[in-house]
Amino acid sequence: MAAPTEAALTEAAPAKVNLALHVVGRRVDGYHELESLVAFVDIADELVARPARTDRLTVIGPFAAAAGNSDSNLVMRAVRAFRARWPDRLPTGLDITLTKNLPVAAGIGGGSADAAAMLRLLARLGDGDFPLAELRAIALTLGADVPMCLLSRPAEVRGVGEIIHPLRDFPPTHLVLVNPLVPVATAEVFRRLARRDNPPMPALPQPLTRPAQLGLWLAETRNDLEPAAVALVPAIGELLADMRLLDGCALARMSGSGGTVFGLFGSAAQAHQAAHELRARHHQYWVAAAPAIG
Repeated sequence: MAAPTEAALTEAAPAKVNLALHVVGRRVDGYHELESLVAFVDIADELVARPARTDRLTVIGPFAAAAGNSDSNLVMRAVRAFRARWPDRLPTGLDITLTKNLPVAAGIGGGSADAAAMLRLLARLGDGDFPLAELRAIALTLGADVPMCLLSRPAEVRGVGEIIHPLRDFPPTHLVLVNPLVPVATAEVFRRLARRDNPPMPALPQPLTRPAQLGLWLAETRNDLEPAAVALVPAIGELLADMRLLDGCALARMSGSGGTVFGLFGSAAQAHQAAHELRARHHQYWVAAAPAIG
């Protein structure tokens, strides 16, 4: 067992945004082959953990009720998986608090980001070294998005989420996120896909350092899940139309399987003004403006 310490450790779980998401095939096991460019935004859930007699999770924050604090929560599943791999490297128990700032079932990582943050926190808290390759293997057992969230940096992602190529360079990027607070079932979105063999993403510019490069590249890409999600939740389509009309919006698109819509803006001032206008128009929705994490 690791040497106990009373100090609490904290770890952020940043929101993930699929800037592009192409569905390029379907495997014999039923899983879809994806290609995506992901970025992470400086708005996050937060985990705090300190040694205790037993493992316990408390969920607080604006989206606590939707996340739940049962043993099925991905945070607790991450703890159990970590303990199974390294049974004698952690304190006997952990008192964990998750502040849930991000909406649930929203296409921005959510529970996957929480699980990944928990793995990072456990690796900091535990006794000894924990190889990234083994942490990534555990992450993949928890969900397809967890390995990319483990890194929480801009990356090209392929396969079902297990092939990750972090980007050495990424331009300054300002985003506005808006979610209509209607959970979107990922399985239902995939079921409604018109095609599962769409064209792949184009090659990224090397190096990718300027916002104009990113904008030109994104203009040649898509989110292949967007039409199906809009059909399920028409509010997503309305938000896409609203976002495109805002001053400075270079691109409006849905992230993941929905229903969060994001807009790319040329400056922090434009992004915050756009968020202000969206809150005034959709006061019942979740709206956030933040830069991408480089």
